Amino acid sequence: MPRIAALAAVCAGALLHANAQAQATGRIGFIYTERLMTESKLARNADEKIQAEFSKRQKQVDDMVKRFKSAREKFDDDAPKLNDIDRTRRTRELLDMEKDVQRMQREFNEDLLQRKNEERAAIAQRAFKLIEQVAEQEHIDVVLQEAIWASPRIDITDRVLKLLDK
Repeated sequence: MPRIAALAAVCAGALLHANAQAQATGRIGFIYTERLMTESKLARNADEKIQAEFSKRQKQVDDMVKRFKSAREKFDDDAPKLNDIDRTRRTRELLDMEKDVQRMQREFNEDLLQRKNEERAAIAQRAFKLIEQVAEQEHIDVVLQEAIWASPRIDITDRVLKLLDK
């Protein structure tokens, strides 16, 4: 009796394995999402739009940094000649100015990052719909977006880029 049970278990395992093999022959696609975010016309237009939107603020930040560096250099030159009260007052002014510069840079970087993320989210939303469309048209069962390596045979990035650029 134990031999029959063992033989039945082996046969059942072989049948399950064969069934899994038959189901695993689905089609796979691969997408380089980073290429969509950098190479598409939509992404380049978004970058230009953000650049134009933030160029004025970038100039303001750069000007403030220059003013701070200039004030710091002037203080370094004048410090030996100043009395203690003036040196302390100018040191405080420089520290306040430095805090303002850092705050301004931080706010600028946060706002810039937020705008970039908003634009990327809009591109991703559109791209995911197109990926889905390509997958349905080509009867692809699964589309992967992260891999160490993917064969060019399963790469659908160029097709999605063309659709995204229309």
